[in-house]
Amino acid sequence: MKQKESENRINYLIKDLTVRLVGDNVTNGVIDTKNAIRIAREMELDLVEISGPQNGNPPICRIVDYQKYLYDKKKKDKDQKKKQKLSQSEVKEIRMTPNIDEHDFNFKLNHARNFLTNNDKVLVSVFFKGREITYKDQGQIVLLNFAKELEDIGIPEYLPKLEGKKMLMMIKPKLKK
Repeated sequence: MKQKESENRINYLIKDLTVRLVGDNVTNGVIDTKNAIRIAREMELDLVEISGPQNGNPPICRIVDYQKYLYDKKKKDKDQKKKQKLSQSEVKEIRMTPNIDEHDFNFKLNHARNFLTNNDKVLVSVFFKGREITYKDQGQIVLLNFAKELEDIGIPEYLPKLEGKKMLMMIKPKLKK
Protein backbone atom coordinates (compact mmCIF):
# COMPACT_ATOMS: atom_id res chain seq x y z
CA MET A 1 0.00 0.00 0.00
CA LYS A 2 1.41 3.36 -1.06
CA GLN A 3 1.68 6.14 1.48
CA LYS A 4 -0.06 9.37 0.48
CA GLU A 5 2.36 12.11 -0.54
CA SER A 6 1.92 15.51 1.06
CA GLU A 7 0.70 18.27 -1.24
CA ASN A 8 3.71 20.46 -0.55
CA ARG A 9 7.37 19.53 -0.52
CA ILE A 10 9.17 20.81 2.57
CA ASN A 11 12.81 21.30 3.57
CA TYR A 12 15.02 18.50 2.16
CA LEU A 13 12.23 17.10 -0.05
CA ILE A 14 12.75 20.09 -2.36
CA LYS A 15 15.21 18.73 -4.93
CA ASP A 16 15.63 21.84 -7.09
CA LEU A 17 18.99 23.67 -6.96
CA THR A 18 17.45 27.12 -6.56
CA VAL A 19 14.15 28.43 -5.20
CA ARG A 20 12.31 31.76 -5.34
CA LEU A 21 11.90 32.80 -1.72
CA VAL A 22 8.89 34.97 -0.81
CA GLY A 23 7.29 36.03 2.44
CA ASP A 24 7.75 38.10 5.57
CA ASN A 25 11.08 38.68 7.38
CA VAL A 26 13.14 37.31 4.46
CA THR A 27 14.83 38.76 1.42
CA ASN A 28 12.63 37.98 -1.57
CA GLY A 29 14.41 36.58 -4.60
CA VAL A 30 16.04 33.52 -6.17
CA ILE A 31 18.53 31.81 -3.84
CA ASP A 32 20.23 28.45 -3.42
CA THR A 33 17.97 25.76 -1.89
CA LYS A 34 20.51 24.74 0.78
CA ASN A 35 20.89 28.37 1.81
CA ALA A 36 17.09 28.77 2.03
CA ILE A 37 16.82 25.65 4.23
CA ARG A 38 19.60 27.01 6.46
CA ILE A 39 17.74 30.32 6.85
CA ALA A 40 14.54 28.45 7.73
CA ARG A 41 16.37 26.32 10.35
CA GLU A 42 17.87 29.44 11.92
CA MET A 43 14.36 30.87 12.25
CA GLU A 44 13.14 27.48 13.63
CA LEU A 45 10.64 27.21 10.78
CA ASP A 46 10.23 25.14 7.61
CA LEU A 47 10.89 25.89 3.95
CA VAL A 48 7.60 25.05 2.20
CA GLU A 49 7.14 24.84 -1.57
CA ILE A 50 4.03 26.87 -2.40
CA SER A 51 4.12 26.48 -6.17
CA GLY A 52 6.11 24.02 -8.28
CA PRO A 53 8.57 24.97 -11.04
CA GLN A 54 6.94 26.43 -14.18
CA ASN A 55 8.53 27.08 -17.58
CA GLY A 56 12.09 26.77 -16.31
CA ASN A 57 11.48 29.10 -13.34
CA PRO A 58 12.48 27.84 -9.89
CA PRO A 59 9.72 26.75 -7.47
CA ILE A 60 8.22 29.40 -5.17
CA CYS A 61 8.89 28.73 -1.49
CA ARG A 62 7.96 30.38 1.77
CA ILE A 63 9.47 30.10 5.24
CA VAL A 64 6.63 29.24 7.66
CA ASP A 65 5.66 26.82 10.42
CA TYR A 66 4.44 23.87 8.32
CA GLN A 67 1.78 22.68 10.79
CA LYS A 68 0.31 26.19 11.04
CA TYR A 69 0.42 26.45 7.22
CA LEU A 70 -1.56 23.20 6.87
CA TYR A 71 -4.07 24.33 9.51
CA ASP A 72 -4.65 27.68 7.78
CA LYS A 73 -4.97 26.01 4.38
CA LYS A 74 -7.51 23.49 5.71
CA LYS A 75 -9.52 26.29 7.36
CA LYS A 76 -9.50 28.34 4.14
CA ASP A 77 -10.69 25.35 2.08
CA LYS A 78 -13.48 24.69 4.59
CA ASP A 79 -14.65 28.31 4.40
CA GLN A 80 -14.66 28.22 0.59
CA LYS A 81 -16.71 25.03 0.63
CA LYS A 82 -19.16 26.59 3.10
CA LYS A 83 -19.60 29.70 0.93
CA GLN A 84 -20.11 27.56 -2.15
CA LYS A 85 -22.81 25.54 -0.40
CA LEU A 86 -24.59 28.70 0.75
CA SER A 87 -24.89 29.97 -2.79
CA GLN A 88 -26.53 26.79 -4.05
CA SER A 89 -30.28 26.36 -3.73
CA GLU A 90 -31.94 23.05 -3.01
CA VAL A 91 -35.34 21.65 -3.89
CA LYS A 92 -37.47 20.93 -0.82
CA GLU A 93 -40.62 18.82 -1.13
CA ILE A 94 -43.91 19.33 0.67
CA ARG A 95 -46.50 16.56 0.40
CA MET A 96 -50.24 16.93 0.93
CA THR A 97 -53.50 15.13 0.24
CA PRO A 98 -56.51 16.56 -1.60
CA ASN A 99 -58.63 16.69 1.60
CA ILE A 100 -56.05 18.51 3.74
CA ASP A 101 -57.30 20.23 6.90
CA GLU A 102 -56.85 24.00 7.30
CA HIS A 103 -54.41 23.65 10.23
CA ASP A 104 -52.23 21.16 8.32
CA PHE A 105 -52.36 23.41 5.26
CA ASN A 106 -51.13 26.40 7.30
CA PHE A 107 -48.44 24.27 8.97
CA LYS A 108 -47.05 23.20 5.57
CA LEU A 109 -47.42 26.77 4.31
CA ASN A 110 -45.13 28.01 7.11
CA HIS A 111 -42.54 25.39 6.18
CA ALA A 112 -42.71 26.49 2.55
CA ARG A 113 -42.24 30.13 3.63
CA ASN A 114 -39.09 29.16 5.55
CA PHE A 115 -37.72 27.26 2.56
CA LEU A 116 -38.40 30.13 0.16
CA THR A 117 -36.79 32.70 2.47
CA ASN A 118 -33.71 30.44 2.59
CA ASN A 119 -33.61 30.70 -1.23
CA ASP A 120 -34.68 27.08 -1.80
CA LYS A 121 -37.20 25.92 -4.38
CA VAL A 122 -40.31 24.15 -3.07
CA LEU A 123 -41.87 21.17 -4.86
CA VAL A 124 -45.46 20.94 -3.64
CA SER A 125 -47.16 17.62 -4.32
CA VAL A 126 -50.66 16.33 -3.72
CA PHE A 127 -50.75 12.55 -3.45
CA PHE A 128 -53.95 10.74 -4.38
CA LYS A 129 -54.67 7.47 -2.53
CA GLY A 130 -57.01 4.88 -3.97
CA ARG A 131 -60.10 6.42 -5.53
CA GLU A 132 -59.15 9.99 -4.58
CA ILE A 133 -57.74 10.26 -8.12
CA THR A 134 -61.30 10.97 -9.31
CA TYR A 135 -61.07 14.32 -7.44
CA LYS A 136 -58.17 15.75 -9.47
CA ASP A 137 -59.79 19.18 -9.45
CA GLN A 138 -59.75 19.20 -5.61
CA GLY A 139 -55.96 18.59 -5.67
CA GLN A 140 -55.51 21.35 -8.22
CA ILE A 141 -57.49 23.77 -6.02
CA VAL A 142 -55.27 22.92 -3.03
CA LEU A 143 -52.09 23.60 -5.06
CA LEU A 144 -53.40 26.86 -6.52
CA ASN A 145 -54.45 28.07 -3.04
CA PHE A 146 -50.97 27.17 -1.81
CA ALA A 147 -49.37 29.22 -4.61
CA LYS A 148 -51.75 32.13 -3.94
CA GLU A 149 -50.78 32.20 -0.24
CA LEU A 150 -47.08 32.29 -1.17
CA GLU A 151 -47.31 34.86 -3.97
CA ASP A 152 -45.59 37.53 -1.83
CA ILE A 153 -42.33 35.53 -1.62
CA GLY A 154 -42.59 32.86 -4.35
CA ILE A 155 -43.54 32.38 -7.99
CA PRO A 156 -44.84 29.10 -9.45
CA GLU A 157 -42.50 27.78 -12.16
CA TYR A 158 -45.33 25.82 -13.75
CA LEU A 159 -49.00 25.17 -13.13
CA PRO A 160 -50.08 21.98 -11.33
CA LYS A 161 -49.59 18.92 -13.49
CA LEU A 162 -50.60 15.31 -12.89
CA GLU A 163 -47.91 12.62 -12.94
CA GLY A 164 -49.34 9.22 -12.08
CA LYS A 165 -50.94 9.49 -8.63
CA LYS A 166 -49.24 12.79 -7.83
CA MET A 167 -50.07 16.33 -8.82
CA LEU A 168 -46.95 18.55 -8.75
CA MET A 169 -46.17 22.24 -8.73
CA MET A 170 -42.75 23.91 -8.32
CA ILE A 171 -42.48 27.27 -6.54
CA LYS A 172 -39.27 29.30 -6.79
CA PRO A 173 -38.33 32.25 -4.56
CA LYS A 174 -38.86 35.77 -5.88
CA LEU A 175 -35.71 37.69 -6.69
CA LYS A 176 -34.81 40.12 -3.94
CA LYS A 177 -34.24 43.70 -5.03
